[in-house]
Amino acid sequence: MFDLRRLRLLHELSVRGTLAAVAEALAYSPSTISQQLAQLEREAGVALLQPDGRRVRLTAQGEALAAHAARMLAADEEVRSELERMQPSLSPIRVAAMQSAVHGLIPRVLELLDDSAPGLRLEVTELPPEEGLFELAARGFDLVVAEQYPGHTREHRSGLDRAFLGLDSIRLAVGPGERETELAALRDRSWVMEPVGTAARHWATQQCRAAGFEPHVPFELTDLTAHIRLVAAGRAAAMIPDLVFAGDDPPVRLLDLPGRPRRDVFTAVRHGASHRPALEAVQTALQQAFDEIAS
Repeated sequence: MFDLRRLRLLHELSVRGTLAAVAEALAYSPSTISQQLAQLEREAGVALLQPDGRRVRLTAQGEALAAHAARMLAADEEVRSELERMQPSLSPIRVAAMQSAVHGLIPRVLELLDDSAPGLRLEVTELPPEEGLFELAARGFDLVVAEQYPGHTREHRSGLDRAFLGLDSIRLAVGPGERETELAALRDRSWVMEPVGTAARHWATQQCRAAGFEPHVPFELTDLTAHIRLVAAGRAAAMIPDLVFAGDDPPVRLLDLPGRPRRDVFTAVRHGASHRPALEAVQTALQQAFDEIAS
């Protein structure tokens, strides 16, 4: 019989690519990971790893066993979900959320859970959707709050279930005293945007190009609060999703972009854990919090 903990290490290696990455994710030493995988090889009776320069990679047998490991881990999660439904536990729910959701949803979600699921502990980490969805598939988190910009689809990872929360308007943000009312009029302005490689940056750049100009972006920041402060100070223009304001009065002037674009906001969980009572409570609270803001 295979040890499920060792199978998880093999699965993690297939997802993360290096022993160092697995060790960092699981808070083990690389030598411990190597020892456990060597024991798994003895249990399997075949070579699962082979040298690849200074690293290792899975053999064909290793890849086959890693695929089985993913299914076994999903089955284990399904069993645990069923047992938890029979006798709810207070296991913490680990959430990875994009920054606007941390600002706009999480405080209200915590209030709602105090009433609906007292004792349930939420552990929240701010991560961009690109990283959060990867970590969810790798079992680093239980639930992710992510987004999808108009015209940009995110990869559908095997074994993950999505639930649509709602649509979030994205608006042009300028200083309170600004007179401009259209995107094209801001061609000579400085912009603050998220880093290159993110969906938000790619989408915002495309909006500027569609308006006939290439944006000058001297401010490249992940912190949306910093975006808002720079705009409010008259130092930059930006494109800000409504969710970050959580229904509060914004300190900037918000203008509709061409077509009044809205992004999809959704949650994702692993298929085997989707019916955990604690996860269902968190998803219900997220939906209620989002609906309150959108109303």
